[in-house]
Amino acid sequence: MSSSAPRMVNSYGNMISGFSARLTREELEAMVTKEGFLHANPDRILPLQTTHTPEFLGLHLQDGFVKGSNFGGGVIISMLDTSVFPNHPSFSDDAMSSPSAMWKGHCDFGASLCNNKLIGGRTFVNGNVGKSPPVDEEGHDTHTTSTAAEQFVKGEEMLGEALGTTLGMAPRTHLAIYKVCNDEGCVESDILAAMDAAVDDGVDVLLLSIGGVSIPFYADDIAIGAFGDIEKEVFVSCATGNAGPFSKMLSNEAPWILTVAASTMDRSIRAFVKLDNGVVLNGELLYQQKDFPSIPLPLVYAESSSNPDAALCDDGSLDGLNVKGKVVVCERDDFSGRIDKGKTVKDAAAMILMNQAVDRFCTLVDPHVLPASHIGYTDGTALTAYIGSSGNATTTFAFQGMVLGTGSASAVSSFSSCELSGASPGILKPDISGPGVSILAAWPPTVDSSSAMTGHSATFNMVSDTSMSTSHLSRIAALLRAVHPDWSPAAIKSAIMTTPDTLDCSSNPITDENHLPATYFALGSGHVNPTKAVDPGLVYNLTSDDYFPYLCGLGYTSKQVQAITRMSGSCDTVGRIPQWDLN
Repeated sequence: MSSSAPRMVNSYGNMISGFSARLTREELEAMVTKEGFLHANPDRILPLQTTHTPEFLGLHLQDGFVKGSNFGGGVIISMLDTSVFPNHPSFSDDAMSSPSAMWKGHCDFGASLCNNKLIGGRTFVNGNVGKSPPVDEEGHDTHTTSTAAEQFVKGEEMLGEALGTTLGMAPRTHLAIYKVCNDEGCVESDILAAMDAAVDDGVDVLLLSIGGVSIPFYADDIAIGAFGDIEKEVFVSCATGNAGPFSKMLSNEAPWILTVAASTMDRSIRAFVKLDNGVVLNGELLYQQKDFPSIPLPLVYAESSSNPDAALCDDGSLDGLNVKGKVVVCERDDFSGRIDKGKTVKDAAAMILMNQAVDRFCTLVDPHVLPASHIGYTDGTALTAYIGSSGNATTTFAFQGMVLGTGSASAVSSFSSCELSGASPGILKPDISGPGVSILAAWPPTVDSSSAMTGHSATFNMVSDTSMSTSHLSRIAALLRAVHPDWSPAAIKSAIMTTPDTLDCSSNPITDENHLPATYFALGSGHVNPTKAVDPGLVYNLTSDDYFPYLCGLGYTSKQVQAITRMSGSCDTVGRIPQWDLN
């Protein structure tokens, strides 16, 4: 332990009565013996987990629900992430009213950057509260925040595609930004400090696109903090995680949190891959190069190379291989980034990124440094068979641009974490799915978007993950709070979960990455339908007292339950219920 580092890191008074500190094991053991001690958790470092989505979800500008909610006007949404780029046009305050008198926070971006849209901004990184401006140096939170709450910005696009007016799901909401993450991750004690401050500041909705592996709720600071938030009538939504489709890899499983999976929408940016044997493969491609060669180009697939990483196009794996003027085939995997593969083959004419079996039909639109068509596993199998049987394999690309109205919309993405909850298998998680694939939203021009926009500063970017879907759901919750200010967080969660769609745009069951009907362990209760959620007919409410017997039923001790709920009492007197009997 560094002798110069302060021993006390953070103190908490809203979600829990406690503090975070740097202690030796001997000091912790001594503290356990003190009167009033309940529980101590080791600090963890957790990872971070638009132009068309409002229309896709049925949120039209003249719709009664949207107009009736005043676009979420008056509601304060807090984001705990990497912070935002404050002077992005998405965060202007045109036509914005002042926040209500309930707002008690402050803004450390600087007087010239704070406005009626961006009303708060604070840093909570490594316990250094408010010691530096909370500017986004990663891009993640700028994109996530603008997905849901950005202002109307006309004429935005990415590399000429997805042109339109960008607006968030709730463009008149106020934003309070809490920076809790940097390039090293997000420390739980900082997250808890920001959650504590957000309640003091007077926020209505809290969004976290952060999560770790499944652990008991009494050891999970996000679960503990979220419980304190809902007691203060703050709605909390979190990402389910991006570790799918493997089992028991869910994050944020507590039943008082809205846990969100990622699904597709009805927009595709297409490029066909035409092989010289007449086979045409369906791909998605953002950078549709205007002067791309129309003649057949040689195909290169390095799977047979002596370098085992060559088929994956890992950094340095193709050194010495002449790819200039050719189309390089690369396999997608879960360890090297998709955009990084494009950088490895940047001297080629183009890249074909093909799925391995685990991702099947799930393709994504990424801002690659060269034209790169992403194809599914079945098409990839056909491609490699053709290359193996041909002595002179060639291909051409046929660009189609943006296509709307694709029938398989709302399909659950392969990266979205799914399967049984490890912390509470009797509770279905995730709760709901929402758009999280190929989402166009704001991006800091100071952060590299890794796109083909060489020499330009990208102010928008396309990203796919459960952070994007969680952002959509948080803003839908804000709209519901604006229409129903008397609804509790549990009532809002109930309205969302009892009114979703289970059929896609073609009236077929929503599918997963295998084109099979998605299970509820992947989809949750369904794909969000905000226009139905505003008038669900019936909502199921819960109070914090209802969770005490549920937590006892998980086998927790009375002290462990008290560490979560801050309630007196014991499991012997309150009783225990099976987890599936909650609500």
